[in-house]
Amino acid sequence: MNTSTQRVCIVGAGAIGCTLAARLVRGGQPVSVLARGETLTALSSDGIHLTDLEGEHHARVTASDRCDVFGEQDLVFICTKAPALAGLLPTLAPLISERTVVVPVVNGVPWWYFHGVQGRFAGRRVEAVDPDGALSRALDLERVLGCVVFITAETVSPGVVTSRNPHLMILGEPSDRMTERLEQVRALIERAGIEARATDRIRDQLWTKIIANLTSNPLSVLTGATLEELYGKTELKTVVAKILQETLLTAAAYGARINFDPLTFMELGAGMGAVRTSMLQDYQSGRPLELAAIGDAVIELAGHQGLAMPITRDILALARFCSARTHIH
Repeated sequence: MNTSTQRVCIVGAGAIGCTLAARLVRGGQPVSVLARGETLTALSSDGIHLTDLEGEHHARVTASDRCDVFGEQDLVFICTKAPALAGLLPTLAPLISERTVVVPVVNGVPWWYFHGVQGRFAGRRVEAVDPDGALSRALDLERVLGCVVFITAETVSPGVVTSRNPHLMILGEPSDRMTERLEQVRALIERAGIEARATDRIRDQLWTKIIANLTSNPLSVLTGATLEELYGKTELKTVVAKILQETLLTAAAYGARINFDPLTFMELGAGMGAVRTSMLQDYQSGRPLELAAIGDAVIELAGHQGLAMPITRDILALARFCSARTHIH
């Protein structure tokens, strides 16, 4: 990466993509945004409006629905939902050179999860998110920098986003090495006013976020509950606690170090407030749900270790039923 004249592109202008773009622009970094439809129109005419804990920010960006307009980039953040990746990744070739760093800011188990690992899982593919290997073929995995994003944000209207909690992004190489490009990307994000950490154990952080997503997202589809209700209401937190225990066991089987105890985790979740999960937002808007990446992939990884996750499996099945019924109607 050339830090003096960085070309940065954000692919996807949903709540997270717009939050990241607005903060980067506020930190002095020009940003291109790949968007489409009403969002592209809004970004082209009026930029991004972000309201977060530091106030209101208005950011002008270069927006287009064509990658070739932007050309090769130094840094590409992929801020789309996991179901969109298969159709999207092959189209991003005009953005990517042998020097480009690609940061997938995507929920759930990433398609690159087993890249760079040793032992019996070396070279394995996560079938739930990359069933035919299309994602692995579309992008040289050496370009990928792992990322876990702890940003809660909601889209009010195209290009207008609100975020009520602190921003945190954790970055790490799939190889678990500490590299120059890792520090460069971390520093860029920090300059944008987002807490940014570099780690040599990115999968620990992935599991932390997977646990947060899996204990809240599918159940929110069934109940319509907010985070404070899911983790705070007695009748819901009982189910959440069972999913939590199943997922913690799976994470432990993969050697993940989780830096919280279950009670503290539940209290922190309740303390997030009346926030709708991203999956609940998608469900209420009739969009596809990230059940494969957030849920099915974890069930798949558990299966490799001989673990069943029965409660989690049932909740996922019910969420999938609700989603299918919505799309039928």
